[in-house]
Amino acid sequence: MRFYNRTEEIAELQQIKEMAYNSHSKLTVITGRRRIGKTSLILNAMKDELIVYLFVGRKNEADLCDGFCDEIERSLSVFVPKMNSFVEVFRFLMEQGKRQKFTLVIDEFQEFININESIFSDIQNYWDQFRTETNINFIVSGSIYSLMMRIFQDKTEPLFGRADAIMKLQPFTTAVLKEIMSDYKPGYTNDELLALYTYTGGVPKYVELLVDNNALTISKMIEYICQSDSPFIDEGRNLLIQEFGKQYGNYFSILDAISSGWNTQAEIEEFMGEKSIGGHLAKLDSVYELIKKTRPIFAKKGSQRVRYEVSDNFLRFWFRYIERNRPLIELGNYKGLAQIIKNDYPTYSGKTLELYFKQKLQESYEYREIGSWWDSKKSKTIEDSEEPQNEIDIVAIKLDDKNAFVAEVKRQRKNFKPQLFESKIKFLKNKVLNKYHIDSQCLNLDDM
Repeated sequence: MRFYNRTEEIAELQQIKEMAYNSHSKLTVITGRRRIGKTSLILNAMKDELIVYLFVGRKNEADLCDGFCDEIERSLSVFVPKMNSFVEVFRFLMEQGKRQKFTLVIDEFQEFININESIFSDIQNYWDQFRTETNINFIVSGSIYSLMMRIFQDKTEPLFGRADAIMKLQPFTTAVLKEIMSDYKPGYTNDELLALYTYTGGVPKYVELLVDNNALTISKMIEYICQSDSPFIDEGRNLLIQEFGKQYGNYFSILDAISSGWNTQAEIEEFMGEKSIGGHLAKLDSVYELIKKTRPIFAKKGSQRVRYEVSDNFLRFWFRYIERNRPLIELGNYKGLAQIIKNDYPTYSGKTLELYFKQKLQESYEYREIGSWWDSKKSKTIEDSEEPQNEIDIVAIKLDDKNAFVAEVKRQRKNFKPQLFESKIKFLKNKVLNKYHIDSQCLNLDDM
């Protein structure tokens, strides 16, 4: 699959490079979840530049530096003496920055923690000494988001405040997913586009795997995911163990519960056997950014009407179908797994369709707030309905703060109940939208 998107990020990286080359050295931090395309972005943005690319593997420091010296000699065409410590390597590079302009990339930067944690202090020391005397475009990237944020944003860490820019890469936009489908499967159906969004979450590497294996129909996507050598099978586990380390058990259980529809703290604690999980929820939200609190739109921050959602769409799918059906995988029953996913797709993708439309609205940059709304009390206008509460899938407030867009999401328009929806809108307007002009719509597959 060819390289897609990232035009804004490439433009920013090239602008920072020009400042580094024409003024003095600059440090850029690029982070984001595993498989999001950090390395591809950097190499595409700097493809015409003199570049030193250093990958921090899990080796001892001397072995790592031996490889670094070879790479520096090859890239900069200079003699590099043998060096056994990274502090020597970094000082050598900073000295070179006085003589020539180049881009220095250190990939999986957070791995220095496992090699020699004093390296961060050494980098800070020489960066502070040489930064204004050199012309190095210094880029570091890392896949363990919580560690990268700690290294550069924790006031107690030596590299705090040293980054000139911090970029967190996000999954592909809905427009880019459409472009990919148009390029590799002309005449695609919206259901196939929804399936791609559902199973990959827009993560570039997962999309690339399906594209490169010509798996862009719903059945072929499921067949590719559900095979013994599929990289999808262990991807969620590998990603989260990398992030959480050995203490991953409770976090796994919480993500499993939320992915299964247990989305209040009380429900999650019940799922986990009445275990107190407030601290874990807070870390998953604010440190790891893998879940997010949702409240009814306009609810106060202190409101107890809180639901939790898994913010990574791929992990939401992985927990619900791959991890939950681990016994089938252990038995080698991949056909059974595929059948479960296929049978449940029409139901499961309904919620994903709602997330798709929320993302699409967000990407329009026309709204100041986008969310859902629910109320635990029944309205008199809908007390005869089968629904337990007033709930509206999408409520979006325009930038002018005078107009609102309200939508119900259904895969098939035939399942839409206009009178019930109008009753909900009337109740919502009386509750929180009395000063807004409301446009409403039923959004379905045809509107993607």
